[in-house]
Amino acid sequence: MAERSTILLAPGEGRSYDMPDMKAVFKTDGSETGDRYCVSEWWVKPGGNGPGAHMHEANDEIFYGIAGRMSVLADDVWHDLTPGGFIRIPAGVVHDFRNRTAEPAAVLNVFIPGGFERHMPGIVRWFAENG
Repeated sequence: MAERSTILLAPGEGRSYDMPDMKAVFKTDGSETGDRYCVSEWWVKPGGNGPGAHMHEANDEIFYGIAGRMSVLADDVWHDLTPGGFIRIPAGVVHDFRNRTAEPAAVLNVFIPGGFERHMPGIVRWFAENG
């Protein structure tokens, strides 16, 4: 059962996962929302790659630009997402993100339904081994 309490985090706070080109900071996880959603920030270094093209069979994703200019792939089209920009990627759509600029870039991500955070230790391990 999800804990029913307010979550307040300062900038930068949350559960962090560092990878070579990016860092994920989870603000709330499925355990706190009954797996209804999870919310995270994804920071990508200048010129850095994101996770690689992939899709989720049963999960929608929302990306909201919070810093810099993140390039977001949806199907086979790249879109530039700047602060305040929004894109919803439905389940089953191939997507990716990367930073093609010389400045840091970040997006806020909402993963619906939640539970994605359970994959993060394996994802971090994969990037450490395959860099």
